[in-house]
Amino acid sequence: MAENPLVQLEKYGQSPWLDFIQRSFTANGSLKKLVDEDNLKGVTSNPAIFEKAMGHGTEYDPQFKELIASGLTDVPTLYETAAIEDIRNTCKVMFPVWEKTKGVDGYVSLEVSPYIAMDGQKTIEEARRLWKQVAEKNLMIKIPATAPCIPAIETAISEGINVNVTLLFSLDAYKNVLEAYIAGLEKHLAKGHHIGHISSVASFFVSRIDTAIDKEIDTRVAAGDKDSAALKAVRGKVALANAKMAYQHYLEVLKTDRWKKLAAAGAKPQRLLWASTGCKDKSFPDTIYVDELIGQDTVNTIPPATMDAFRDHGTASQTLDKDVEGAKKILSEAQRLNLNLAGVTDKLLADGVAQFATAFDQLLGSVKEKLETLQSGK
Repeated sequence: MAENPLVQLEKYGQSPWLDFIQRSFTANGSLKKLVDEDNLKGVTSNPAIFEKAMGHGTEYDPQFKELIASGLTDVPTLYETAAIEDIRNTCKVMFPVWEKTKGVDGYVSLEVSPYIAMDGQKTIEEARRLWKQVAEKNLMIKIPATAPCIPAIETAISEGINVNVTLLFSLDAYKNVLEAYIAGLEKHLAKGHHIGHISSVASFFVSRIDTAIDKEIDTRVAAGDKDSAALKAVRGKVALANAKMAYQHYLEVLKTDRWKKLAAAGAKPQRLLWASTGCKDKSFPDTIYVDELIGQDTVNTIPPATMDAFRDHGTASQTLDKDVEGAKKILSEAQRLNLNLAGVTDKLLADGVAQFATAFDQLLGSVKEKLETLQSGK
């Protein structure tokens, strides 16, 4: 029997994380099964994931009933109390991974409110509060890579808070995030603290870029664009090329004297984490955003359906640093064809913040409905 491709990822320095959280999934042993059988090394959550978990079904009702009976009726606090319990329980399942990997893996991510994504001060205040409330060593606080939150990322790292930087789409934004991580480590070290316990990932989104770019390509090809052949040639390739160039920047930074000084003091590199790795386009392999982005010191946070697909028919091999010149050519060609990658990534960031806020609206709305139903005794 062929070895499980998810397990094989370890040979190439990549850690599979699960882009999913749900109370029953953790409680019934399903999560631990993934750790034991698939070498799962982390878990990520976001408002959309919690909306699916809490907004449907009845598995959170017993806790909501208890909280309401104790006099707690504030909707955001009801959500947060339930979410923190989920995160803590998940942290406990993943803690042996954290211990085994000496703090490289085993993390569970909890996101700050998407409502404050454009307010750096409120973001760092919420990051501190959630960090203290959850109080688990293998927690990561998710902070979006919006311009106002870059200083919040640096501050959080400087205070020893583990950070998962989310909603990264552009290479320029990623460079700013990696700079914030390094500056945060330097500040923590300058205060006389150890830095070896601090961990961070930079969540670089992939499939959403192709979805946006390929839609533009299809529209232009259908309209008989004079560059139709060239447009078709880069279809489905821009996101992967963009990710490969982000990884090249990461490798370059590791060579710098500035980083080497931090590494000598025990610093862990801020790993690139590939997010949005489910493939929406049926004309491409359903495992494309896992197969093509496997490399040393990286994470892929995989949605359940894509994880099942990769386990079944994925290919584990070193791909991330292959054909870098080809990736450069694809990005150069995209620029020549006026596909406006910079404009696309700017819009995707704004859309991403808006989508998480909408999911949060729906989540709080469903918790409010639960509150009203349980209070009425129906």
